[in-house]
Amino acid sequence: LANSSGRLFSTSPLVHVSAAAVPVATSTAVVANTRRKDGNCRLSSQPRGGIAAAGYEHPSSLAFSPIANTRLSSVLEPSSLADSASATRLYSVAPKEEEKVLRQEIAEKNSKIENEEEFGVIDGNIPNEKEEKKENVPEVAAKKSLAAQIQRVTKPRAYPLFLAEKGAGLLEEFAFKTFGSSSSEGMYVNGELPKKEQVVVLGTGWGAAAFLKDVDMSKYDVTVISPRNFFLFTPMLAGAATGTVEYRSITESVRDISKEANFLEATATEVDPISNTITCESVVCEGTSCKINDFTVNYDKLIVTVGAQTNTFGIPGVREHCAFLKQVEDARRIRTSIVNLFERANIPGLSDDEREAILTFAIIGAGPTGIEFASELRDFVEQDGPKYYPNLLKFVRIKVIEASSTVLAPFDKSLQQEAIRQLTSAPKFRDTTVANLLPEQFKLTELLLDSGVQEVTDETIKLSDGSEICYGLAVWAAGNGPLPITLQLIDSVGEDGSEQKNAQDIARGRLAIDPWLRVLGGEGKILAYGDCSCIVDGQLPATAQVASQQGEYLAKLLSRGYDMSPGIEDGIHVPPKPTASDKTLSESIAAFAIQNDEIAAPFQFLNLGILAYTGGGSALAQLQVAPNGEPIKGTGKVGFGLWRSVYLTKQVSLRNRVLVLVDWLKAKVFGRDITRV
Repeated sequence: LANSSGRLFSTSPLVHVSAAAVPVATSTAVVANTRRKDGNCRLSSQPRGGIAAAGYEHPSSLAFSPIANTRLSSVLEPSSLADSASATRLYSVAPKEEEKVLRQEIAEKNSKIENEEEFGVIDGNIPNEKEEKKENVPEVAAKKSLAAQIQRVTKPRAYPLFLAEKGAGLLEEFAFKTFGSSSSEGMYVNGELPKKEQVVVLGTGWGAAAFLKDVDMSKYDVTVISPRNFFLFTPMLAGAATGTVEYRSITESVRDISKEANFLEATATEVDPISNTITCESVVCEGTSCKINDFTVNYDKLIVTVGAQTNTFGIPGVREHCAFLKQVEDARRIRTSIVNLFERANIPGLSDDEREAILTFAIIGAGPTGIEFASELRDFVEQDGPKYYPNLLKFVRIKVIEASSTVLAPFDKSLQQEAIRQLTSAPKFRDTTVANLLPEQFKLTELLLDSGVQEVTDETIKLSDGSEICYGLAVWAAGNGPLPITLQLIDSVGEDGSEQKNAQDIARGRLAIDPWLRVLGGEGKILAYGDCSCIVDGQLPATAQVASQQGEYLAKLLSRGYDMSPGIEDGIHVPPKPTASDKTLSESIAAFAIQNDEIAAPFQFLNLGILAYTGGGSALAQLQVAPNGEPIKGTGKVGFGLWRSVYLTKQVSLRNRVLVLVDWLKAKVFGRDITRV
C-alpha cells in the first residue's frame, strides 16, 4: 500500500520504491480531486493546490503494484516490475531514475523524526532559556583550581583585545596560505612525523567549508562524508527559487574547496562512539543497475556539522503539502511551481476567484528566509510579470503568515517597521497599461501577524483564528529541527543522568557542546558546531555566520596541535591544552585576555551584523560595531548596496563571485528565465 509520503510498499517491510520514479499510465496522472463540494477553492477540473501544483508527487498519483520480495539494498529489476500483476500498467524504470529512487529513499529515511514539536528552534533566533542556569561542568566547588579557571576563561574577552586577536589571526592565515607554515616543527618523534590522525567531517555546509579551508592538511587525514558533494550558499536560495541567480552559481564542489581532503558521497546513519566508527549508506550504480551499499568509516576525531532540517512543529499537513527552502532541490521545485501556477491560471474557462486561489502564494514564517523569499517573489511579479503575464497580475496575492507579532525578530524595531512598510507598499509597475489593469486598492502583499497555522490541506491553510486561506503554493520557512543522525548521536553519548542528557532541556535536540566545541560525553574525540549544536551556557543564533566562525576556530585549534582531550581532573573535563612550545601572535593576545596560557581560549562569536533583502532594490543592514553598542543601521539603496556587497564577497570562490555577478546583470538586462526544460 502507499503511505502518506508517496512510497510503494510490498507485503515485505524490507522493500519500498518511490512512486516519483515509476511512470504510470496517463489514467493515473496527477489530477484534482473529483469530488465537488461547496467552499472548494477550485473547480474539480483544475490541479490540486499545495505541492502537487509545485510539481511534487502527491499520494493521489500513486499506482499500486506488488514488488518482488528482495532486500532493500538489492538491485531493482525493471523487468520484474513490468511483468508483475498490477491494476495499473507500469513502465520500466530507467537506470538514472533508479538511482534517483534510492537516493530519495536514503534522504527520506534519514530526515524523518518523531515529535518534531519538541525540538523547534525559530529561524535565526536564540531559544529562550529556563530560569535556572544550566552548568556546563559538574557541580564542583568554585574554590577548586580547575573550576575557577574555567569559570574565568569562559567569560567574554575584552572587545578591543578580541578584535586584536581576530586581526592577528587574519594576518597569520594570510601568511600561512602565502608562505606556508612552520607550525609542524617540534612535532617530530624520533626524527619522523607521527602517524596522521583520521579526522572525519560530517556535512558540507558553512561550518565544514570554513574548517576545510583553514585546517592544516599536513597534520591530518581528513575525510568528508555528505550526501551532497557541494557547498551551498544558502542565503541566496530565495533568489535561486525565483530565477534571480542560477543554482550552480551559488554552489561549489567540495573537492574544489579542499583538494587534499577525501570526500565520500554518502549519508551517515549511525555513530558508534565506543568503537569510533560511522555507519554510512551510499547509492552504487554498476551498468544498468543500482543498489544501496552500507559501509563503515573509522575515526580518531569526529566533527559533526550536519546542520538542521526544516521543522514542521508537528502541524498536520505541513510536510505533505508545503514546500521548504533548505536545499537546491527545494529552490528548483519552487521555481518550477511558480511558472506552473501562472500557466494553469491562464487556462480559459476559470472564474476570477479560481484564478486568485491558484495565484495565491503563502509564505509561512516571517524570519529572514520567509521575508527574503516573499521579497524576491514580489520582485518577480513586479519586474517580469508585466512582460509574461500582464492579464494575470491582478489575481496574484502574496500572503506572509507569522505566529508572532512582528517580522525579522533578530533585527532592531525600527528596521522591522521598515521591512513591514516595504513589504506592504503598493506595487510598482513601470508599464502604465499594466498598472491600469489592476483594481483600485490592489494589495499585492499581505502580512498576517499573530496568525498561527493549525493545519494545511491540499487546498487551504487553516489559521488559529478559524479563518482559511486558499492557496496555490505554500512555502514553509518557520524553524529548524534536528536530523536523525544528531538525535542518534545524542542517545549514544548521553546516558540517563549524563551531562548530554541533562543539557537537552536547553539544547532541545541539538548536541550540547562546551565552549571549546567538544560534545558533552564525547571525551574530546567528538566535536560539533553549527545548527546541530548548542553551547549550553552561551546559546548562539542558528546562522551561517556562527557556523563559519566556529569552523575557523576549530581548524585553528587542530592545526596548532591542541590536545582536545587532556583528561579529567576533579571530575571535570580539562579544556584543550597547547602542545607547541611557541605561540602565535593571536594565541598570545588570547592568553593575555583570559589571563591563562595553559589552556586554549574558548570560542567567542564576533557579531558582524545581519542583512535581509526586502524587495524593490532595498535591503536592511544592521552592523554591530560593539557588543552592547548601538548598531549601525542601513535601509533602502544603502542597505541594498551593503547586502549585495557582502553576499558577493562572502562567496567561497572567485568562480562563484563571477557567476553571481553575471546572473544579477542578466536578470537586470534580460529579466528572469521562466522556461521549463
